[in-house]
Amino acid sequence: MFDRVLVANRGEIAVRIIQACDELGVESVAVYSDADEHARHVRLADEARHIGPSVARESYLNQEPLLDAARDAAVDAVHPGYGFLAESTSFAAAVEASDFAWVGPPSDVMKRFGEKTEARKILQRAGVPIVPGTTEPVSDTDEIRQFADEHGYPIAIKADGGGGGRGLRVVSEAEEIESQFTNAQREGEAYFGNSNVYVERFLEQPRHIEVQILCDEHGTVRDLGERDCSIQRRQQKLIEETPSPALTEAEREEIRRAARLGAEEADYVNAGTVEFLYEDGEFYFLEVNARIQVEHPISEIVTGLDLVQWQLKIAAGEPITFDQSDVQMHGTAMEFRINAEDPTDDFAPMPGTIERYCPPRGIGTRVDDGIDQGDKISPYYDSLIAKFIVSAEDRTKLLRRGKRVLREAEIDGVPSTIPFHLAMLDDDSFRSGDYSTKYVDTEFEMPSETEK
Repeated sequence: MFDRVLVANRGEIAVRIIQACDELGVESVAVYSDADEHARHVRLADEARHIGPSVARESYLNQEPLLDAARDAAVDAVHPGYGFLAESTSFAAAVEASDFAWVGPPSDVMKRFGEKTEARKILQRAGVPIVPGTTEPVSDTDEIRQFADEHGYPIAIKADGGGGGRGLRVVSEAEEIESQFTNAQREGEAYFGNSNVYVERFLEQPRHIEVQILCDEHGTVRDLGERDCSIQRRQQKLIEETPSPALTEAEREEIRRAARLGAEEADYVNAGTVEFLYEDGEFYFLEVNARIQVEHPISEIVTGLDLVQWQLKIAAGEPITFDQSDVQMHGTAMEFRINAEDPTDDFAPMPGTIERYCPPRGIGTRVDDGIDQGDKISPYYDSLIAKFIVSAEDRTKLLRRGKRVLREAEIDGVPSTIPFHLAMLDDDSFRSGDYSTKYVDTEFEMPSETEK
């Protein structure tokens, strides 16, 4: 096992990694911008290194200061967390070329999955169903028209390096093809440095199901069950739960097996998620997130496994010591993302000082956060305050416990998304499990004050 690890991130995930290191007896080295000088992850780490000014996200995206901090601190490994440089192939390769271990998938695997057409080909070779579409980038609008003539509308034009809804354009009729083709190319170049796009059939009411995988460098592949991430706003996840209320047991086993086959085909190493779209009893491969996910705690809750500790063990060359049959799901779990946003004003970010912060407690309650009372939610970074993770023996009890947990929390100084989550827990479609990824954007309405 490593002696010292650089945590190349901030906020809640940096705290999570520091805690995992502490339990393994590994020293942690935090990094911080001017805006984060007094942040919780800095206070908790064994050591902290300044990496730059508080201008937007750049401090945590500049590779050289991070590598300099790793060298100066004489660490053994670099853990990127999620976001920022966690899916940067060039940063992973730079760490691999250094004296430090990279806590994540190999850079060549990240590169293959970063190109969506290549990822589709890998999973297709493994026998995993993909959404009908191209497995090579399309070069002109004639190819798109030909595909639409064969499969019908709507279709989706997607950036080859895309994710999180960026570089995605939905086309409902032939007249839109040219402009949306150009828009997808432009956005792909702007966000991912890759103007290539591909086209696929657009699923109109899918669910978003992802499978947590854990793989070591000795060829062992394990899955830790699925998560349903269908409650989204503009393709950004808001609530996640496991197990999915939409799947039958047979479908659950099939989608988990598909994820393992895809990971084996790619020679995947470390933690990741294989993501699928599910509609009308069929599932299709969507993408691989080659990193730890924001919603990983619910998988930890139901399996009893510490994913971040396993990331570190695998990066240190240790083998996975449990069989797939040892992975047993116990009960249910749900994660609520508590952001400093106003859900009554189109979820507008609302940075400011947390004047009062009393997180929930009690049975079946876990809180992952990166702030304390008196800390600031910076306008330079994401608006996440905390993640409330709730568990219970079945979904009915889980929904009741979720309401208790959300009502118990006290956050003053900034608005939060707690009212949205409480409204969702009273929503008939959510309670019945009958919803898709489009539900929040097209059907759900926040109740007025008089209706609450």
